[in-house]
Amino acid sequence: MAESWSFLDTPEPNFRPLVVIELAKGTNEETIKWLTKRIVDKKANGGAQLLVKPVVMENGDENIYLVGASHLRLLLGAETVGLVKECHDNSMRTFTYSSRKTFKDFADDNHNFLTTAECQYIIKHELENLRAKDEKMIPGYPQAKLYPGKSIVRRLLTSGILVQIFPLHDREELKKLSHSWYGQVKVRYQPLDEIRCYFGETVALYFGFLEYFTFALIPMAVIGIPYYVFAWEDYDKYVMFATFNLLWSTVILEVWKRICAVVTYHWGTLLMKRQFEEPRPGFHGVLGVNPITGREEPVYSSIKRQIRIYLVSLPFVCLCLYFSLYVMMIYFDLEQWALDYHEENETNFSSLMLFVPSIIYAVVIEIMNRIYRYAAEFLTSWENHRLESSYQNHLILKVLVFNFLNCFASLFYIAFVLFDMKLLRQSLATLLITSQILNQFAESLLPYWLQKRHNKRMKKRMSSLKTDMDLSLVEQVNLEKEMGTYFGTFDDYLELFLQFGYVSLFSCVYPLAAVFAVLNNVTEMYSDALKMCRVYKRPFAEPTANIGVWQLAFETMSVISVVTNCILIGMSPQVNALFPESKMNLVLTVALVEHFLLAIKFIMAFVIPDKPREIQIKLDKLEFESLEALKQQVRATDMYNNER
Repeated sequence: MAESWSFLDTPEPNFRPLVVIELAKGTNEETIKWLTKRIVDKKANGGAQLLVKPVVMENGDENIYLVGASHLRLLLGAETVGLVKECHDNSMRTFTYSSRKTFKDFADDNHNFLTTAECQYIIKHELENLRAKDEKMIPGYPQAKLYPGKSIVRRLLTSGILVQIFPLHDREELKKLSHSWYGQVKVRYQPLDEIRCYFGETVALYFGFLEYFTFALIPMAVIGIPYYVFAWEDYDKYVMFATFNLLWSTVILEVWKRICAVVTYHWGTLLMKRQFEEPRPGFHGVLGVNPITGREEPVYSSIKRQIRIYLVSLPFVCLCLYFSLYVMMIYFDLEQWALDYHEENETNFSSLMLFVPSIIYAVVIEIMNRIYRYAAEFLTSWENHRLESSYQNHLILKVLVFNFLNCFASLFYIAFVLFDMKLLRQSLATLLITSQILNQFAESLLPYWLQKRHNKRMKKRMSSLKTDMDLSLVEQVNLEKEMGTYFGTFDDYLELFLQFGYVSLFSCVYPLAAVFAVLNNVTEMYSDALKMCRVYKRPFAEPTANIGVWQLAFETMSVISVVTNCILIGMSPQVNALFPESKMNLVLTVALVEHFLLAIKFIMAFVIPDKPREIQIKLDKLEFESLEALKQQVRATDMYNNER
C-alpha cells in the first residue's frame, strides 16, 4: 500500500466537492494557509493528500472551503478505514487496493464503486487523523497548544477556530432518494439500500428498525381492536391478550437481531473491525502518554471522574427524579379536581374537562424530558469521559432512567396504588396520543417550516451575489451551513423506546395502544424522511453492525412488561375468584407464573440464534481463511529467515 500513494502525485482534472469546512470569521491568514497545506500535503509529509477549494462569500471572505479527493485517493482511503465490499464470488471481504479487481462492480473508470456516504466518511477519517508533528501550537493562535500526535481538527474545534465540518448534499442523488422515499404516499417498503448509500448505515438501520417495529406492531393492533370493541370494561378477558404480549415482545426483539445480522452482512458492516477509539474532542486533562499507542495525549484521573459521577451527577439525577414524582402528585390533584367538577355539573364540558389534566401532564412531561436532556448532556460532558462510546453510554443511562420514571411513574401509581383501571386506561391513552402529536410537531413540522422560511430569505440574498464560482454551489453551501445539525439517532430511538413501553407495559388495559403506535409510526417514516432530506444538514455516515445499547434497553423494557402484566392479571377479579380465602396463595401463584414466563422468555432468547445459519457459516468461513492466510504468512517469514 505504501507504494500506491506515489500515484497520487498526478493532479485530478475534475474536482468533486464532498465535505465543507467552515472556519470562524476573521481566522488568521497564517492559520488558513497552514491548515490547507496540511490537508493537501502528501501522506509521507504528514498530510491528508486531499483536494481543497475556497468558497468566496458575498462579503469577500474565504472562511469556507470545499474538500474532495481523487478517485485513487478514495480507494486507498477505503482500504485504510477497512470498508467491506462484495466480491465476484458473492462473499464479503475487506477492500484492498491490490485486490481491487476481485470486487464486484469495480472498474478503474467507475467512480460509483464507493457510495457518496463512504467517500465522505473516508474524508472525515482522513481529516480527523491529521496529526501535529513538531508544532507546539496552531500557527497564529499561541493559546491553542499542540503536541505530537494530537488531532489537528479536534484542537481547531475545541479552540473555536473551526466552526463546523459537514458533508455536502448531492442534489441529484437527494432528488432521486426523496422521490422513492417519501415523494409518493403509498404502502411499500422503505428503500433501505438507497438510504444507506446516501446517509450511511446508522441512519439506514434506524429506519429499518422503525419499519420492522411498525410491522411487528400490526398483530398486536389487529388483536387489540376486537378486544377494545367487544370487551372494553371486562378486564378479565384481557388475560389472553397480555399473555400474547409477553411472547410477542420477546420474539420480535430476537427476530430483529437476525434481520439486523442479514442486513448489516450485506452492507459489510457486520465484518468491519472496530476502529481504535481516539479521545473525544471535549476530553481534557494533563498531558501524558497513552500506554497502548505510545502517543502523547491528555490524561484524566478515573478517581476524579468517579467522584464527579457519584457525588454530583447521581444526586442531581435523584433530585430530578424526586421533582418528577412531585409533579406527578400535582397531576393527581388536578385529576381529583376534574372528577369533582364533573360530578357536580355532569355536562359535556365537564366530561371534556376529565381529559384536561392528562393532556397538561403529557405536555409537562415532554417539556421536562427536553430540559432534563440538556442538563444530562452538560453533566455527562462535565464528567470528562475520554471515549465517545463511554460518553454516550452514560448519557443514555441518565436519559433513559429519567424518561422512564417521568413517563410511566403515574401509570404505575394508578395501577398498583390506586387500583383504578378506568383512570389507567384514560391516562395511558392521553399520554400516548399527546406525546406522539407533540413529537411530530417539535421534531419535524416546526423545523421544516422554519427551514423553509430561512431558505426563502437566503435565496433572495444569493440572487444579488456576484461571483466567479458556480452560483448554485455557493447558494447550496450557504443554505446548508445554516441548516440544523442532525445529532444522531438518539432521540429517534428514545421515542420508539417510550412507545414500546406504552404498548407493552399495560397492554391488557388499553389494547388500542398498538393501533395508535402503528398510525404514528407510518407518519413518522414520512416525517423523519422529510427531516433528513430537507431540514437538517447531511450527517456523516457511521458504520454500525447493530442498534447498540438500544437493543439492551428494549429487552429490559420487555422484562419489566412481563412483571407488570403478570401483576395486572393477578389483580383481575377472575383470578382473584380462584383464591377466595388466601391472598398469600394468590401472590405466590402470580410470582410463580411471572418467574415461569421470564424463564420461557430467556430460554427463547437463548434458543433463537442471533445470526441465521447461512450468515454464521459465511462468518466462520472468513475467519478460517484469515487464520490459514496468517499461518502461511508466518511460514513464509520463517522460511525467509532460515534461508538468510
